[in-house]
Parts: sequence; C-alpha cells; structure tokens
Amino acid sequence: MWFTLAAKELLEDKLNHEADSQTTSAEIQNFTLFVSSWNVGGIAPPAELNMEDLLLTENSLADIYVLGFQEIVPLNAGNIIVQENTSISMQWNSLICAALNKTDATKSSISLQKAELGESHQKVYPLKKEGSFTTSTTHFECITSKQMVGIFITIWARSPLLPYIRHTSVSSVGCGIFGCLGNKGSVSVRFCLHETSFCFVCSHLASGGKQGDKRERNANASQILSRTRFSSNPFQCLPRKILEHEVIWLGDLNYRIYLPEPTTRSLVNDRQWTTLLQNDQLKAELREGCTFEGWNEEEIEFAPTYKYNQDSDDYYGCNNQKGKKEKNRMPAWCDRIIWFGKGLKQRQYSRGECKLSDHRPVRAIFTAEVKVQCQ
Repeated sequence: MWFTLAAKELLEDKLNHEADSQTTSAEIQNFTLFVSSWNVGGIAPPAELNMEDLLLTENSLADIYVLGFQEIVPLNAGNIIVQENTSISMQWNSLICAALNKTDATKSSISLQKAELGESHQKVYPLKKEGSFTTSTTHFECITSKQMVGIFITIWARSPLLPYIRHTSVSSVGCGIFGCLGNKGSVSVRFCLHETSFCFVCSHLASGGKQGDKRERNANASQILSRTRFSSNPFQCLPRKILEHEVIWLGDLNYRIYLPEPTTRSLVNDRQWTTLLQNDQLKAELREGCTFEGWNEEEIEFAPTYKYNQDSDDYYGCNNQKGKKEKNRMPAWCDRIIWFGKGLKQRQYSRGECKLSDHRPVRAIFTAEVKVQCQ
C-alpha cells in the first residue's frame, strides 16, 4: 500500500511538473563548446607540458571543454585487462585544470586528489568543490571524467553553469580483442545543460591501412551506436541512445586514404588537401555510407595528423632506407571530430602542434543552441 501511494505521489509530481513546463516559456541561448581529441601513444604527460596552446586559452574561453584522449596507457596485455589507471588520468586532469584556471599544475593536482577522496573509487566522478584553484572570476571545474583502458574523456565547465548541468551519465563500449575488451571502443558522456541534452562520444576505432580494415572500423562505430545506453528512470523522460541527443563524436577514428602510398606522400608534400580528402575513407562514409549517415564534419584545412616520428615534424617512413620494410603507416587524418544535431554549429576546426606522440591533436569550437526556461 505504501509503495502504491508513493508511486502515485511521484506520478502526480511528474504530471504537475510537465504541466508547469508547458505553461513556462523558454528561450534559446548560445553556449560555446571546445572539443579536442588526441592519441598520446601511451606516453605519460610530462609535468612541464603546457596545455594552454592546445586549449587556445589566450583567446576567449569557452563555456564547456571536452577533451578526449586515446592510448593514455600503452595498449599491452597487462593494461588492457585493467580498465582504469587513476594516476595517469589525474596527471592529465591536473594539467588541464592548470591551463584553464591559470594556476600551477602541482597545486591543481593536490586539489584534484583532495576532490577524489571519499568518492569510493567511483567509475564516474564529478569533482567536489573543495577550495578554489584561482582567484579569477573565470573558474572551471571537472564535471565528469572517465577512463576505459587507453580511452579517456574529461569534461570541464564554468562554475556558474554547474547548477544547470544535470543527469550526467556515462556508457562505455569495448569492441577490441574478442569483440569486447577496451583496447578499442568508446566512452560516451550524456548530460543536460538547462533543457537541452548533449552527448560526447570519445572513441578509438580499429586500426590498419589494409583493404578491409575500413569495414572493421564501420563495425566498431555501429556497435558503439547500438550498444551505448545511458541511465534513466520511469519519472524522467531522458534520452538513452546516442542519436537522441545533440552529439559530438571525437577520437582516433583511424580512417585512412584510398590512394597508393607514393601518391599520398607526394600529395601531402604538395599540401594538396582537397585531392587527398576526395579519397578519404571517413569523408566517403559521410557522403554515401550508412554508418555515419546524417553526420557532419567541418572542412579540413590542416595537414594529416598521423603518423609522425616522435618529437619530429617528419612523417613516419619519409626517410626510410632503401629496401627497409616497415608496416603501412602512410599519412592520414586518423583524428577527427564529427557532429550530429540541429542545434550545433561548428566555428573552427584545427590541429595542435605538440610533438609528444606520433599523432597531432585536433580541436574544434562549436556554438550550441540551448533551451533555457525563462524565470
């Protein structure tokens, strides 16, 4: 009897809330989203790494920052079994915190460690507001951070927005070894900002430049779309699937170029991006494929992001000795940011130039339309 009465009260509250929502007017406000993806090749971040160049913090700051990483740990057998390495993820978060809040990375690390205490090693952890990292009026806090093997996504927002960010949920999909391990796959985050729901998919798809590897990448993407589910409950009409949100997909998607290696390298040397992109696998999927039907990508006007010699501006294999055999690693735009939704408008698409790994990071800035209830 008690359960029936409680359920009835909850249902009445929900109906009253919906009725109030129908009579309350709403307006559309624009917010700025910064999104970046970087495959760091299993290299731990050096303490002196300056993230400000990647985050473009010298210009006007965005409202929300979404950073996705791949291979934050080496993809060896031992690491693939362990889902999370909080030490590495904390190092990245400390550097991001320092860059956004213009403070020292060591102080940021201490504050973040304090924030994690008492979280009982939750898989998803909004960081607590303990102390201030800076006296500036522009202060950013991590709302969610999640790792699956080498895939890591971390989301930061301006403090004044925190009361309006609700219903945060994370869904991880492993589609690597045995079709389920996390060396490949995705970590997706859903949250509502005011009355608009967003989804950010950080993924690492199947690698390889051989014929047929593209099909495996498409299969990974299809699994991510079908298997990703966000939490909900009977009294909240929250979207659970990726395509039910305003979506930004970022990551090492690993799509290559449909051209012979000598032709590709020659066109890269001549900076013939248009010709190369006409033969880009992901562009073909966006134009005519079924996996990413309806998705969008801004025009690419930067050099391929993969594969570089570490700590160098030279592409891998460009100085090969004659007769030396190496795996097929010709240049490609493996690192991408694409989007799906009516309320998103991409304003910028570029790459960073940090030489930490064999990939260059990519970044994008979006204007997002958000429905806000009028007071």
